[in-house]
Amino acid sequence: MEISVPTQSFQWTLPIMRAGYAGRGIVYVVVAGLSLWAIFRGGEAEGTGSAFSTLTGAPFGWVLLALIVLGMAAYAIWRVLDAAMDLEDYGTDAKGLIARAGMVVTGLIHGAIGVLAVSLIIGASRSGGGIEQAVAAVLQMPGGRWIIAFAAICTLGASLYYLQKALRRTYRDKLRASHFTRNWDWAMRAGVASQGVVVGVIGGFLAMAALRADSAQAGGMGQAFDWLGQQPFGQALVILLCLGLLGFAFFCLVNAGYRIIPRIAEPGTESLGELLKRKARAAT
Repeated sequence: MEISVPTQSFQWTLPIMRAGYAGRGIVYVVVAGLSLWAIFRGGEAEGTGSAFSTLTGAPFGWVLLALIVLGMAAYAIWRVLDAAMDLEDYGTDAKGLIARAGMVVTGLIHGAIGVLAVSLIIGASRSGGGIEQAVAAVLQMPGGRWIIAFAAICTLGASLYYLQKALRRTYRDKLRASHFTRNWDWAMRAGVASQGVVVGVIGGFLAMAALRADSAQAGGMGQAFDWLGQQPFGQALVILLCLGLLGFAFFCLVNAGYRIIPRIAEPGTESLGELLKRKARAAT
C-alpha cells in the first residue's frame, strides 16, 4: 500500500532549494561575467578557481564569495535531500535510482565548489590544479585509469543530457507556467545548451586523461575556454559560450523562483510545458 505524505511535510526544503539554485546562478554569473570582462580588456576567459581568486581582490568580492559558499552548501544539501526523499518523484526503478544517484554526485561537486570558495575566504593557499590534481591522485590508485574512464563516460553522458534537454526543451516540465518563463524560454534554452557544451569538453578532457594515463590532459571550465580559444574563430566561440553560460545562470535563477517540485507543488500547478502544449492544441 502506498502511503501519501502531505505536501506540507516537505515545505521546509523549499528555501534550501531556492538558495541552492540562486547560489549556482551566482557562480555562473561570476565565471562568465569575469571572463567576458577579461576578454574585452585583452585577456583570457577564466575558470572557476581563477574567477574566485579575482573576487578576493575586488570590492565586495568577499561578500560574493560568502554568498557562493552558502549557495553551494544549500545546493549540495538540496540535492542529497531531493535524492533521499525522492521529492521529484523519479521512483525506485533502475532509471529513477540512476537519476537520484546523479543528484547526489551533482550535490557533491557543488559542495566542492563551495569548499574552494571557503579556502579563498580563509586565505588557504591553493597548491594544485583542481581537476588535474584530483585526476593525478586517482591515476595512482589500482585501476585508476578505469575510474577516470568511468568518470569521463558519466560526464559525457551529462553533456548529452543537457543537450537533449535543450533540444527537446524538457526543462519546461519542471518550471511553473507564467508570462515570465514563457517569454524568456529562449534564453534558458541557450543556457542549457551552453552548459552541455562545456560539460562535454570537460568530459573529453577526462577521456584523454584516461586513454593516456596523463593527468595533464584533464581540466575544468578554464581549460575548456582555452581549448575553444585555440579553434578557428576561437575568441568568438569563447564569447558566445560565455554569453550562453550567462543564460545558464539565468536558468538557475529562474529555477530558484519557478521550479516545480512534484511532491511539494500544490495540486493543479501548471508547468510551462503543459501551458505551451495546451495552447498548441487550442490553435489547431
